[in-house]
Amino acid sequence: MDTLNDFNVAIQRTSPSVSLVRHVIQRRAPAFQCQQDIPGSNPRAGEAQEEDDPSLSSFISTLVPVLIVAIVLVSLFLLLRRKLKRNYEPRTFLGSLRPQERSPALPQGMLNWFGAFAKIPDSFVLNHQSLDGFLLLRFLKVASATCLVGCCITWPVLFPINITGGGGLKQLNLLTFGNVVDKNRYYAHVFTAWIFLGFVFYMVARESIYYINLRQAYLLSPLYARRMSSRTVLFTSVPKGYLDEGMLRRMFGRALKNIWIASDCQEMEEAVEERDKVAMQLEKAETKLIKLANTNRIKSMKKAGDSHGLGSNMDEANGESGSMAAKWVATEKRPTHRLKPLIGKKVDTINWCRSELERLIPKVDALQAAHRAGEAEFIPSVFVEFYHQSDAQAAFQSLAHHQALHMSPRFIGINPEEVIWKNLKITWASRVVRNILSISFVTLLIVFWSIPVGFVGILSNIKSLIDLAPFLSFLLDVPPVIFGLIQGLLPAILLAVLMALLPIVLRLAAKLGGAPSLAAIELRTQNYYFAFQVIQVFLVTTLTSAASASVTSIICNPTDAPNLLAKNIPKASNFYVSYFVLQGLTISSAKLLGIVGLIVFRLLGKILDTTPRKMYRRWSTLSDLGWGTVFPVFTNLTVIAITYSIIAPLVMGFATIGLYLIYVAFRYNFLFVYDSHIDTKGLVYPRALQQTTTGAYLAIVCLIGLFGIQAAPGPIVLMVIFLVLVVLFHISLNSALEPLLKYLPKSLEAEEQSLLAAEDGVVAPHSSGTDKGSHVAASNGMTSSTDSPRKDLGPPPHKKPNFITKFLRPDLYTDYHTLRRLVPRGFADIVYDPVTERDAYYHPSISSQTPLLWVPRDRMGVSRQECHHTGKIIPISDEGAGFNEKGKLTWDSQSARPPIWQEKIYY
Repeated sequence: MDTLNDFNVAIQRTSPSVSLVRHVIQRRAPAFQCQQDIPGSNPRAGEAQEEDDPSLSSFISTLVPVLIVAIVLVSLFLLLRRKLKRNYEPRTFLGSLRPQERSPALPQGMLNWFGAFAKIPDSFVLNHQSLDGFLLLRFLKVASATCLVGCCITWPVLFPINITGGGGLKQLNLLTFGNVVDKNRYYAHVFTAWIFLGFVFYMVARESIYYINLRQAYLLSPLYARRMSSRTVLFTSVPKGYLDEGMLRRMFGRALKNIWIASDCQEMEEAVEERDKVAMQLEKAETKLIKLANTNRIKSMKKAGDSHGLGSNMDEANGESGSMAAKWVATEKRPTHRLKPLIGKKVDTINWCRSELERLIPKVDALQAAHRAGEAEFIPSVFVEFYHQSDAQAAFQSLAHHQALHMSPRFIGINPEEVIWKNLKITWASRVVRNILSISFVTLLIVFWSIPVGFVGILSNIKSLIDLAPFLSFLLDVPPVIFGLIQGLLPAILLAVLMALLPIVLRLAAKLGGAPSLAAIELRTQNYYFAFQVIQVFLVTTLTSAASASVTSIICNPTDAPNLLAKNIPKASNFYVSYFVLQGLTISSAKLLGIVGLIVFRLLGKILDTTPRKMYRRWSTLSDLGWGTVFPVFTNLTVIAITYSIIAPLVMGFATIGLYLIYVAFRYNFLFVYDSHIDTKGLVYPRALQQTTTGAYLAIVCLIGLFGIQAAPGPIVLMVIFLVLVVLFHISLNSALEPLLKYLPKSLEAEEQSLLAAEDGVVAPHSSGTDKGSHVAASNGMTSSTDSPRKDLGPPPHKKPNFITKFLRPDLYTDYHTLRRLVPRGFADIVYDPVTERDAYYHPSISSQTPLLWVPRDRMGVSRQECHHTGKIIPISDEGAGFNEKGKLTWDSQSARPPIWQEKIYY
């Protein structure tokens, strides 16, 4: 049971709410008495308790086991990295990636790869993985640097002030605001807050400018501008009168290239799903039959003691269906299934699936042809493709309809593979209602989340619970093993389930709220999850911890409440010192080892992957991240560090180390392990920056409250003035930058033409703006051939700045011209075949092709015969898969293109 208890403690430390509930129960369980009411009590007992402050010992007790666990996990990673390349370096060799998408291989020693790893720049992620991944690394690096600067600003000033504050606190609490008694010393906290929190807002402004310039460089470069998504605008809530191609062409003129009016595809979608389901059922049954025949052949060979059954006449493949398999598999052993669970008629799976596909495939083809011909009911959404990116931007930025909420909201840059097609049916009125209900649901979920978490916390301390609820005393009579499971393992499992369900529920709320794409869902989830993190993980824990630590003393001595709260609120920071140690060490080491992915790939893969298709998909599919739930976790850690920057500066030191360790772990994974399936165009980054300012506002409000508790009018006035200035600055900043976060400027079209000409080795003439067509085409990467010889753009058009100048002038030294050099031009040829251009923004069921079945090849010719007969109905292949000498299913993992391989389309 000790192991279970240790596991429970680890889980509780990762969830502040659970540990807090347990803490409160322990305090409330015994009936308390005021010290002055207890005969012979020491009136200075409270001071004695402070002298025995366990803050340092608690920190050490957290650090030691967590550090040991982290060392073990990192050691395992270093050992396994050399042997399991598919798990720890798949981006260096995986055939499903294009050569330009792969990362350079690292040395295979245990430690000699550190140097090569450090030399790879973060911009490699931008060019070979995703913009979102690059910006997550930058956020972690900027957050760590901000905390480091905060340490340099606050520690030399506030540590001496707090240590000599005369409050009588000990150990780590000696370093907090709560140890300061002299009100005049609060001015040091005020002006330090002005400097550091002002620096935080400057960093937000600086990084916002950096993102805007990077976004413009990325989206205007040929790598992106040639893509169909960059030239396509989605209009939602389109009135019926405008669901007409002629009307839309008159509206947008000659700039319009293609139109896809969304249609109701429910019937066809169901038919396609049924066809694909039966096809996969047939593939599974064919594989099972071939594998069973091969197994029986091997058994027969062992019994005969010779090469019986090694070969067969392949001409027999043209014989009667199943005749080859019948030599090795009895009829009653062939794959069968029931048409209805338990009570349905039992049928031969292969024969039944073939007959069903003979019916379903023509049905699907007929429905697809009808939808392409426009013979379907339209729904109020339209995809409009333009010839040039600038025309698409003009349509996106303009007011499309004269009535409110019609042909709005508009979206640009949506990948067809990310569209939530069911949400395209939503009308403007339904969208408003859905949005209100979604926000209301998430608000209630956040507010009342403490109830299920509190229940889990109560279960983790049953004995204290019984003190509060004696009728549960029967639990003490259960066997010790059962009692240990209830108190130790059950809360950990329930907490893990709750925390795993939360992102799923938030994404579902975002989807039901009407988000039209996966990227939009991630952006909305980012807002929801950040609100949850700040309120439940941070504020509820901090405020309740401070209140619970003071409630008994306040009841005994109400007049001393201000002093008690002023001391105990800063002392709540001790929890977060340990929290940053835990998060920094465990997240970084766990991300490197990837134990869950390792188990799923190595163990479950052997059990569940029963067909070549499943084996290939598991091999070729890389892990990815849900941006909407990854960013808020680290944004909240940054918020906590900033909030405590003045009242408990020590927190920032551990935040600096913790965030940097997390950065290193994610850097490795983005370079060698992760892939990105959802592209927000980096919009998660400015949103995370804006959310980071929550920490600055909380720090200001907390200081105003603490100064108010201590009745210090001078510091209060100064902080209120600072708050007003900060709010005005923030409003002005957002007002200036918001359009640049949404739209692309016309002014950079000519700049992009000059850069493209420089890459082609051509001197671009200075244009007066009359040659509009060449400007537009160049800005969209449509003029120069990808086969033409290119030159490097060379250094940026400004002298190399020093560190301070570069830091203070991001508008000059991280401008469009500088960051454009980070984006490659020849990364991939953006060319679309006629079928792709025709079907790009149709519902997937309209363009869905009949799937190709993939079965393993055997020596007896069973697979050949099955392919011959099944191929008359549906495409099927037995290339690239087979059996080894022991009869185990294998496939050619060295081949980059198995039969079911599909080339990635850069929409």
